Amino acid sequence: MRAHLARVDAVLVQALIAAALSFAHIHDIAMAAGQDGWKAWAYPISVDLLLVAAWRRLRSGTAKAAAWCWFVIALTASLGANVATAGLLDMTDVPAWLRILVAGWPAVAFLGGTLLAHTAPKTATEENVMELIEDQEDEPEATPETLAQPAAIEPTLSTPPVPVPTALVNHARKVAAEHRTRTGTPIDTPTLRARLGVPAPLAEAIAAQL
Repeated sequence: MRAHLARVDAVLVQALIAAALSFAHIHDIAMAAGQDGWKAWAYPISVDLLLVAAWRRLRSGTAKAAAWCWFVIALTASLGANVATAGLLDMTDVPAWLRILVAGWPAVAFLGGTLLAHTAPKTATEENVMELIEDQEDEPEATPETLAQPAAIEPTLSTPPVPVPTALVNHARKVAAEHRTRTGTPIDTPTLRARLGVPAPLAEAIAAQL
């Protein structure tokens, strides 16, 4: 237990040292670019907060493309400040392009933080339903020959109600409306099942809600 705590403490100390150094480098770049006073201290805070927000979105497992994009942007800002203060930049004569980047960073950080914090990620159920709908839209339309084939014997025992996702019901309504427009008759359960490619109990539950 003590060895584990020692390893954790060492990692935390290393992280604090790295964060303090990066914080100081970004502060120095902001000062050199003309952002003095409290503004110079706010710049490293905004970079670190954007890194944390992007990392939290990556850990959530959703919207990874956007999370990786903002994580790379914040990491580039932090690494750029670290490299620039290593003697590669004359801190007394900062180029105009760097001043422009420093002045525009607050708007970039605000946009990234807002999108990461207030964009609701898709749940696993919604993603599965959308994938199911996309797969069914790509399948060929059922023909009379396929509908005439004998269906598998379904159990006759009573089963509990099958939960139907709302997105799948909405898709089934579109399929039923298209069938009525094309044939002039309401869609029946076997045809609906063939069009959606779902099990019979789920098709019956969907038909009951149409």
